[in-house]
Amino acid sequence: MLEVRWTDGTVYALPLEYLRTHSPSAEVQGHGPGQEVLVAGKRNVGVDSIEPVGQYGILLRFDDGHQTGIFSWDTLARLGRDQTRNWSNYLDALQRAGLARD
Repeated sequence: MLEVRWTDGTVYALPLEYLRTHSPSAEVQGHGPGQEVLVAGKRNVGVDSIEPVGQYGILLRFDDGHQTGIFSWDTLARLGRDQTRNWSNYLDALQRAGLARD
């Protein structure tokens, strides 16, 4: 779980699986609309390190080797704000594709 606290008092608790499957990287998001990749099997993913990227955001180095998505503060805020909807859509997409979280 990554907990992000904002100066206005907002707190988002973001599961690592959620962050991994919704990474802003081109590997997950593709290079344009409609090119997103459904990432499965990440229920137990961990993070080896968290590195600041200037004042822009953070880089999460996941223990499955994924380390190309820089999570800007805006991206983390959006993922937190839209977490319930995003997660529901993700679970539905997994089911339609016959894939699993494990």
